[in-house]
Amino acid sequence: MSDKNFVNYHILISHNSSCLNRDDMGMQKTAVFGGTRRVRISSQSLKRALRTSPFYETQFGKPSERTKQLTLLRDKYRKLLKDKFPETVIDVVLMSVAGVKEIKELEEKVKKGQGNDVDRIKLEGTESGAVAAWSVYEIEKYCELYQQLQTEHIDDEKTFQKIWDKETKKDSFRKFNAAFQNSVDIALSGRMATSGIMTSVDAALAVAHVITTHTVDGDIDWFTAVDDLTQEAGDTGSAHLDTQEFSAGVFYRYASLNLSQLQENMGEISREKALEVAAHVLHMLATVIPNAKRNSTAADNLADFACVSLSDMPISLANAFEEPVARGKSGGFRKPSINAFCDYKNRIYDAYGLQDATGFFSIEDCTIQDQRLKTLAELEQWLQNDGKA
Repeated sequence: MSDKNFVNYHILISHNSSCLNRDDMGMQKTAVFGGTRRVRISSQSLKRALRTSPFYETQFGKPSERTKQLTLLRDKYRKLLKDKFPETVIDVVLMSVAGVKEIKELEEKVKKGQGNDVDRIKLEGTESGAVAAWSVYEIEKYCELYQQLQTEHIDDEKTFQKIWDKETKKDSFRKFNAAFQNSVDIALSGRMATSGIMTSVDAALAVAHVITTHTVDGDIDWFTAVDDLTQEAGDTGSAHLDTQEFSAGVFYRYASLNLSQLQENMGEISREKALEVAAHVLHMLATVIPNAKRNSTAADNLADFACVSLSDMPISLANAFEEPVARGKSGGFRKPSINAFCDYKNRIYDAYGLQDATGFFSIEDCTIQDQRLKTLAELEQWLQNDGKA
């Protein structure tokens, strides 16, 4: 078994004309790298696409909910957990985790006009007003603890409340939280908690902003929406005019997974289980596309190249593209990008004497000196087998 703690993912994927991630002005997100403009997809956008993908739910179950709306969360969790716990238990636990008074008290206060601004903020969301990651599995376990303590002290409400207050101190809940599996996306992306007894979780997965391997000058699409009934009436012109920036390019995706952190975040799972999660992450990084403008651009492209290594440290190979890739002899950036990556990877590994277990999948011939797998599925299995074919 390998003792390498980090899984480094390197993905090259070419997208046709699209606008996969926009800024506040509706333009493509960009970055300057190597002194030239590159199209960018933010790490936040990519992580959300992974978390909300059908593949994620198939492999890992329901993802967490990112929200500050506790009343909406309460209503949802009441429905999901109604066959297991009374509503009062769900409400008390939810408020304890959030660090907010019971929702019913706040609702009554605000309804009677007695609530102040702080009460309204608490009613609308968490005490800090911040969006937090909530897991129904986590709340379910806390409800089980609540009911267990209730049963043990059914005849002594005062003693029960005293023990519940003690058990729900942050340190106690942190230990309790480590005893069961977090939602996988919380284990991967982490969670910062500043109020209540919700536990903070250090992210196991680091994801870089995705950039094109080459310089990109965006194009502007001038589009119209035609009013069919107006045209039938004999009028000309359009009902709506607007513009949208778009472009095409080869994108480099990089992420690094800390296996020991993932094991800790998911309740001290085995390395074998962590590598299974790692293999699923590889599949998503190679196949999942952000949804922006999908129906009007259909940039549903799969990765052309995927390289994964088991390493002692996180290693980005983005500098393979610091000098923007030039168009190949036959046109296009896909083949030159794969060649630029392989050349840089060989040189940086030789320069530092790195001995990582590395496997890759490519639809093109390339000169990388590592374990080549014929398909993405075989590469996933190689990773799950701890770097063994």
